[in-house]
Amino acid sequence: MHGRPRKAPKPEDEAASSAKAQKLRALQTQFFTFHHNKIYTKEAVELSAKLLEINPESYTAWNYRKLAVEHYLNLPDCNPDSIKSVLDDELRVVENALRQNFKSYGAWHHRKWVLSKGHSSIDNELRLLDKFQKADSRNFHAWNYRRYVAESMKRSEQDELKYAEDMIYTNFSNYSAWHNRSVLLSALFEKKAGGFLLKEKVLPEEYEFIHQAIFTDPDDQSGWFYHLWLLDQTVTTDSPLLASSWPGHGSDVLLVGDRCYNGSAFSPFSALHSDSGSFPIVLYFNQPVGGVNSSTVTVECGFNKNEDLFWKPLSASNSQTARVWVAHLKVPSSDLHSTVEVSVGHSKGIISTRGFVYSHPSMFSFKVHVQPMERDSSQVSVAENISLREENFKVYGTQSEESIIDSFDQLIIKNGHETTASNWRFEALAKEIECFRELLSLVDCKIGKLTLARLLKAYDAMSYPFANKLVHSEEVLELYSDLMKLDPTHYQFYKDEHSIVLLQKVTSSKESLLQHCFQYKDSASSAICDPICLRLNNLSLSRMGAFEKLLWVQMLDLSHNELQSIEGLEAMQLLSCLSLRNNKLRSLTALEPLRKLKSLRILDISYNQIGDQSIDTTRYVCSSPLSHSVGSELNRDETVTSDVALINNWEAFFIFKDFNLNQLDIVGNTIADEKFKSVLVKIMPKLKQLDGKLLD
Repeated sequence: MHGRPRKAPKPEDEAASSAKAQKLRALQTQFFTFHHNKIYTKEAVELSAKLLEINPESYTAWNYRKLAVEHYLNLPDCNPDSIKSVLDDELRVVENALRQNFKSYGAWHHRKWVLSKGHSSIDNELRLLDKFQKADSRNFHAWNYRRYVAESMKRSEQDELKYAEDMIYTNFSNYSAWHNRSVLLSALFEKKAGGFLLKEKVLPEEYEFIHQAIFTDPDDQSGWFYHLWLLDQTVTTDSPLLASSWPGHGSDVLLVGDRCYNGSAFSPFSALHSDSGSFPIVLYFNQPVGGVNSSTVTVECGFNKNEDLFWKPLSASNSQTARVWVAHLKVPSSDLHSTVEVSVGHSKGIISTRGFVYSHPSMFSFKVHVQPMERDSSQVSVAENISLREENFKVYGTQSEESIIDSFDQLIIKNGHETTASNWRFEALAKEIECFRELLSLVDCKIGKLTLARLLKAYDAMSYPFANKLVHSEEVLELYSDLMKLDPTHYQFYKDEHSIVLLQKVTSSKESLLQHCFQYKDSASSAICDPICLRLNNLSLSRMGAFEKLLWVQMLDLSHNELQSIEGLEAMQLLSCLSLRNNKLRSLTALEPLRKLKSLRILDISYNQIGDQSIDTTRYVCSSPLSHSVGSELNRDETVTSDVALINNWEAFFIFKDFNLNQLDIVGNTIADEKFKSVLVKIMPKLKQLDGKLLD
């Protein structure tokens, strides 16, 4: 078992083990001879049974027996009685193997394969399972097999639910029984069977049920996992919703050609510099969805056809489902004043990854103003330096603050239908919060604090659209701070959760957001379009979040934090200027989300840890790793002197090749030597400044 120290074997045990190994080698040698020569005689098949009785994990032996069964079933003189005899023998071999090791993957899979042939009675399977589950009630192999048997017997979920309940009452530390209960309830919710039509009737009863286990032994984790599943069922709406969009409803979007229009009456939330003749429309859903296209989302305007729009998922992987979808709307180069209406989900086809249809159609509209302007070369340098340092910002004036406040409410989609539908959810969460406050007053329990933090966070998230404030954010932050001290083993997890809650607090109100909004001192710059710079620097952030409220941001300062990943930043399609200076980014592949930011022109990744590790470990722990096949087509004989250095810098080529940067700062990273910088210049020929120096 896990965590148990090894004991030195006794001499007699070593002798027995040696004899067993010798016997096993002899059996394997003879077995492989039969297998390679496709010999399926009675002697050969019996020998494989002996081998499996000693070593039930011999997958080759199980596969050999499948081939032997198929061989017998295809013989000319095969009849129903002989078929039944052959398959019954297989079931006996499996049962003998399971007595040696009832956690054998191969044995359970082979038994399922035998039953799938359709010639064996399934009536005995539940009796067999009872024996194994009495020996080890938490054996997840047996529980998985039980679900297969119950489905084959067309046994009702209610009957199986009662069995799981009995097993839990026998031992409430039975994680497998709790898990099986969640699987069964999920199936009943999906079928809307019997009394399981409404979650609001079932989930409160389940909360009461799980309290018995949690309050009996708060240190046992089985019940806590089930409670986490109940919380997810409580807060997650079945049908996906549109959470936010850019442009926001009722906003005015000002597009300028070569240069920004200063002194405009338009909100800095929606003034946009565009040198591509288009601008993005961004849809941010509350859960990953697929099926977003010109049929399910219609865009009506006087200057572009809806069918010409191509909707693209902004996913960290190559999946065709994502929370964020974007399409680029082309605009004419001449003066334009037009209204754009976007309708989402009025035609069916948008479906969540869990299979639920987008059933709450929504619509938002905005106005587009195009004002082409000529560049004034006397005012602006060809390669001006944009620096997101403290001395380059000033606080917004009163008039500008009012425009920000007026625009803030336009960012979030209002889903009025949620009000009545969420009443039971509020009541369930409020009751759970009260319950766990009581528990923590009695015992100091780490997982209890974590659960309370999750409950408070869920309650705030659900009530925010109606209250426009996060009531419990300070308490949640304090809970995660305590957990970082109490449970240093999981420090990074708590730190990430703390960062997300902090960002939600910052973006929860107009007042808190204004404290982080500044104006770049040189508003005449051609590289930026007089936008607000959102400064989230020096907040000790280790993870980003609250992207649905940040779609408007064009300048973002994330310097002097503790970010190891910027996953999710791809949603911020307007970003033109980004500072990640002084963080903990460890690899070039951590920059992959930036490849989807087509407006990004200025990037500061100086003083990170890029190049400290020879192996990119984030490739294995993040949800968006790069494929190992990337760069496999590159010529290994290529050198820096002949072309882009792709031998040792293929990751740099893959990450930066699609960038359209004017300015890049990379100094202070282990990788940033002169040789690497020369590689970057070749990869990005449009780059004008590198580490503050003008390029030829």
